[in-house]
Formats: sequence, structure tokens, C-alpha cells
Amino acid sequence: MVVTAISVVRARSLFAIVTLSGVFSLLSALLFIRLDAVDVAFTEAAVGAGISTVLMLGTLALTSRSERSDKRPQIIPLLAVVATGALLFYATLDMPNFGSLDAPAQTHLGPDFLERIPGDIDVPNAVTAILASYRGFDTLGEVAVVFTAGIGVLMLISRLALRRPEDEEDDQEGST
Repeated sequence: MVVTAISVVRARSLFAIVTLSGVFSLLSALLFIRLDAVDVAFTEAAVGAGISTVLMLGTLALTSRSERSDKRPQIIPLLAVVATGALLFYATLDMPNFGSLDAPAQTHLGPDFLERIPGDIDVPNAVTAILASYRGFDTLGEVAVVFTAGIGVLMLISRLALRRPEDEEDDQEGST
């Protein structure tokens, strides 16, 4: 994932950047599967690698194919990224170790959910019960995001059909 992220930052071709971003999303989905978060992995694969990549490729079809060069050093964005990374790293220092049995999710939430599920909603699968019932509004929000992204892709595709031939000639002249 680190190599892919560095490749995204160093690439100059927008097509390569979009493709590598899709690869990064698929690698993230594999990581989530490895962490036994299959629902998050499915969402990452569908939205991150699927819809977002198609949306970006459609956008590239409407714009130029390469990035404009900027010779000025970009110190402020670099400082913002470093500061954000340092804050995120600092925030993780107070977290329990990965897989720790005395983590709050293991000692309070997990047992409480497993005890309440049969009486509250009588769904045999705990993950389905939590996603469909206890986190119903969150799941509805995720569905709304996927639906909105799908509508955006359809709008881009319909826009490609309406693209004028002189726009394509302008793109070819600008790239040479």
C-alpha cells in the first residue's frame, strides 16, 4: 500500500493516478478483509475502487489527460500533511493494542450486544443484527452515498455522449 501511495504522489499522468488510486482502494479492501471487517471491505471495493474510479475516469474524459506543471515549491500543503499525520499518530498512542482483550469494545460493547440481540430483534447473525438494526441509519447513509455516486456516474456517462467534436479537437491541440 505504501508503494502504491508513493506511486500516486509521484505520477504525473492523471490516468495513471486514477488507476493507482483504484489499486490502492482494492489493497485497502484486502486489508479490511484480513482484519475481518468484510462489510467495510465490500464498501471500500464498491465505492473506492469501483464507483470512484469510474467517476474519475469519466471526469478525465471531460478534461485534459495530464497535470499542469507547477515549478513553485508547495511548502504549505506539505506542512499541513505533516501536521495532520503527527496529530493522527499522537491520537493512536492512547488506543488499546490491536486485539487486546481488555479493550472497551471487548469488555463493554461486545458482550452487551451479544446478550441483547436475541431479545431485541431475534436475528441469529450478530453482524447482520448490528448493521441492519442498531446501525440502521448509518447503513442507510452508506446506501445513500452509493446511490448518489451511481447517479453521478450516470450523469457523467450521459455528458460524454453529448460532448462536441470540437472539444475533442481542442484537447488534442492542447496536449501537443
